[in-house]
Amino acid sequence: MAEVEVEAAASAVAGQQQEAEVGGKPHKLERKWTFWFDNQSKPKQGAAWGTSLRKAYTFDTVEEFWCLYDQIFHPSKLPGNADFHCFRAGIEPKWEDPECANGGKWSVISTRKANLETMWLETLMALIGEQFDESEEICGVVASVRPRQDKLALWTKNASNEALQTSIGKKWKEIIDVTDKITYNFHMLTRFDHIPTYRDP
Repeated sequence: MAEVEVEAAASAVAGQQQEAEVGGKPHKLERKWTFWFDNQSKPKQGAAWGTSLRKAYTFDTVEEFWCLYDQIFHPSKLPGNADFHCFRAGIEPKWEDPECANGGKWSVISTRKANLETMWLETLMALIGEQFDESEEICGVVASVRPRQDKLALWTKNASNEALQTSIGKKWKEIIDVTDKITYNFHMLTRFDHIPTYRDP
C-alpha cells in the first residue's frame, strides 16, 4: 500500500460518505481527528526520520470514521514496515511537535495480527468517543506493523506527570483488554522506572 494510494482512497471514501450524508444529519465528534500513514518498507537512502509520513484524511463525524476505517485503515492491510496513526487534528505524530515534545507513549506488543487489529479499533473508538477522563492529555495512537511483532502505542502530552500517565495507562489496559505488562517511554529517550502492572477490575 503506497502513500498516494492511501491518500487518494481516503479522499474518495470520505467524499462518498459526505455525498451519502446529504439530506441526513451526521453525528459530529467532540473534536477532529486525522489519520496518517507512514510506509518505511522502502526508505530512501539518507532520508531523515519522518520524511515518509503522510497525512491521509481529517474527519469529524462518526460516519466518516467508520467509512474510512472499514475500507482503508486496518493494520492487516499494512506492509511489513509501516504505521497507521490517528491523532488529534493539528498534532503531527512526531516527537518534535510542540504537543508531543514533553510527552511519551504507552506501548503494548502483539505477536498476532488479529490482536493488533482488535486493540487498534478499541483504542480508536475510545479516543473519538472521549472515553478517557484525561482526553486532553492524549495526542493519538500508532499501530506499527513489523515482520516479527507488531506494536500499538498511545501517545500522551506530559510524561513527567507519573500519576496522570498511570491513570491513562490503567484505563487503556481496560479498553484493550490486556493483562500483560505495558511500558511507558519518554520521547526524550528516558523511561519510567515504576511501571504499574495490574489486572482489569
